[in-house]
Amino acid sequence: MFHLPKLAATALVAASLMVSTASAQTVLRSSDTHPDGYPTVEAVKAFGALLSTKTDGRYSVEVFHSAQLGEEKDTIEQTQFGVLDLNRISIGAFGTQVPEATVTQLPYIFRSADHFHSVLDGPIGEEILAAFDKVDVVALAFYDGGARSFYNSGKPINSPADLAGMKLRVMQSDIFVDMVAALGGNATPMPYGEVYSGIQTGVIDGAENNYPSYDTAGHAEVAKFYSLDEHLMVPEVLVISKVVWDGLTPEDQVLFREAAKESVAKQREFWAAKEVQSKAAVEALGATINEVDKKPFIDAMGPVYEKYVTDPALKDLVARIQATEG
Repeated sequence: MFHLPKLAATALVAASLMVSTASAQTVLRSSDTHPDGYPTVEAVKAFGALLSTKTDGRYSVEVFHSAQLGEEKDTIEQTQFGVLDLNRISIGAFGTQVPEATVTQLPYIFRSADHFHSVLDGPIGEEILAAFDKVDVVALAFYDGGARSFYNSGKPINSPADLAGMKLRVMQSDIFVDMVAALGGNATPMPYGEVYSGIQTGVIDGAENNYPSYDTAGHAEVAKFYSLDEHLMVPEVLVISKVVWDGLTPEDQVLFREAAKESVAKQREFWAAKEVQSKAAVEALGATINEVDKKPFIDAMGPVYEKYVTDPALKDLVARIQATEG
């Protein structure tokens, strides 16, 4: 009978254990449209590290940033079909597929960042997360998306009248389109990755987004006027494909939720730091930033609320959000 030398036998056993360990680890693919280092990208990396620790290395996460796997509309469909495991997306990218989430896209529904956190960290937030089950994804946690404001290449915006005739990029969301229309502008839905060239070539006059996006996408280079009307605070959401979720044990589902919730605090730290950094960066580029009297903008939103808040349950949800302290 042939006998392996002791050292070789030990090496063979070690190698087989390594193969076994490697094959036992599941690497989950997650998409993000933002560049590496952006707060949401770093938050999903943190989620992956927490998940790996909680599952003793059985699961890890690889984040594909910078829209490597496609723009949000495409990656949502990939996640719903189970082609993608995880996705970090803006709630706005879901449009009106999830009525409860649509409420969070209403202009000026959140009074401040503190109010935003109070609502989403409480029972209302859990209710909205649960509503995503109906569109073949499981929502694990909300991340900050900051306050979104208008920016353009021509002039400061001080009142809705200044938006008259302006072509402004918005997310591919009906509610965003109607918001801009209510203010007198012309909304132009287009993918995030096309905004820079759109402004540069004059296809659009500007767009709307938060400080970090305005900075990291280079939009401040081509649209020098940033006006702080802060019309939206749209949450980001971390979702997992229902196909993947249903394949997890109940015990692992608990660990996934725990890791996601714990990553929220880290994302908020990243976000707060990035906002300060991005504001300084766009000012260094020569961007003009102006404060805005929000009341005329808020007053113009009546038609948007009338169109999207018709169901009694949604009216109740809006009332509960508005009644939440923060």
